Amino acid sequence: MRTHMFSALRKAVAVIGITVAFLATAKAEERFITLASTTSTEQSGLFEYLIPAFTKETGIAVHVVAVGTGQALQIGTRGDADALLVHDPVGEKKFMDDGFGIDRRAVMHNDFVIIGPKSDPAHVRGQKDVLEAFRLIAQTNSPFASRGDSSGTNAMELRLWQQAGLDPKQGTGKWYRELGQGMGPTLNTAASMEAYTLSDRATWTNFKNRQTLAILVEGDLHLLNPYSTILVSPARFPAVKAADAKIWHDWLISRVGQQVIAGYKINGEQLFFPDAKN
Repeated sequence: MRTHMFSALRKAVAVIGITVAFLATAKAEERFITLASTTSTEQSGLFEYLIPAFTKETGIAVHVVAVGTGQALQIGTRGDADALLVHDPVGEKKFMDDGFGIDRRAVMHNDFVIIGPKSDPAHVRGQKDVLEAFRLIAQTNSPFASRGDSSGTNAMELRLWQQAGLDPKQGTGKWYRELGQGMGPTLNTAASMEAYTLSDRATWTNFKNRQTLAILVEGDLHLLNPYSTILVSPARFPAVKAADAKIWHDWLISRVGQQVIAGYKINGEQLFFPDAKN
């Protein structure tokens, strides 16, 4: 009888212990912010490295909605995120001017590169003028895979075509293909088509299915790729988690956050370079 009582008691204690642990875990998970950001920060692997360091220090989880920067800014205009991490200076300025965001800060940068087949039918390899490279691609009707998704990368690509004096959409159905996809799927399509594309360097470095693709054009100042952190305005959207979002925002531009960003490398190559001025 006594043995059964002790056994029942042990089971009861175990159940209580499991319940307490579950409730403690659930309570810990209740504290989170929603971050709307770009696919490049996710597909490069940066968030898998960066966010755990932040959560360990603050206890705040970060739920990422990884979409093109244009879509991330749209999410912000609806108040469906607490903070943004994006890379389209023109779109960011409009977002701020329209009163949807506060305290826009520079966080980091890397660069864009033109990826293409090693056979290089447009003969752009080593070209230092990215606008001339775009002209050569168009003149030779060489296949070009565009994200076509209103992302920061897509916005940059379209600006480069415009600065080169070209409208690539005149090549739609011939050599220019808009995919409506993120950077990873666009690179996969470029690999299968042996097409040129514009990519951020970080996603390209983390990309495995390269086939015949290689970096052909890099180093032009037109290809600089800056990222900003923006808080969604609590005056506009009172439901945003303003206090915890500000902890994330301030941590990103702090000495510790900037060191973590600088420490993210693939095969020894640093992919993002801190820009915060503390």
